[in-house]
Amino acid sequence: MPRHDANLRTLNTLVREFAPQLLFVYGTLHPNRAPSEILDAVNQLTLVGPATIQGTLHDLGPYPALTLTGDQVIPGTLFALPEDPTILVALDAYEDYRHDTPEASLFLRTRSTATLPNDSHASCWVYLYNQHLPRAN
Repeated sequence: MPRHDANLRTLNTLVREFAPQLLFVYGTLHPNRAPSEILDAVNQLTLVGPATIQGTLHDLGPYPALTLTGDQVIPGTLFALPEDPTILVALDAYEDYRHDTPEASLFLRTRSTATLPNDSHASCWVYLYNQHLPRAN
């Protein structure tokens, strides 16, 4: 492989690795809907813009729950996470994501792919519901 191509591949890898981490928000983590207990943390997020993820959105009353099963187009918003790691720790705690015992977590923070309005794709974090869903009546 020519040296120029190798340098370009290395640059592309670095750009992907060090690009801001993105979070897909579809519910109470949105700054316009966040409760006071998490508002300080979500106000540290930087708006990127609208996006969608394919899955199923469940209405659990006080909050929505996203699963990646299903073929609904779920609208949401992409935010860039700040460099301050305490923000992600606060978001994880709010969503009851437990790194050490993920099976006990209410939500799991998982990597997924969001679709932007121009049909490009972005890798992002998303909180997915991790418990049994109530049966519909």
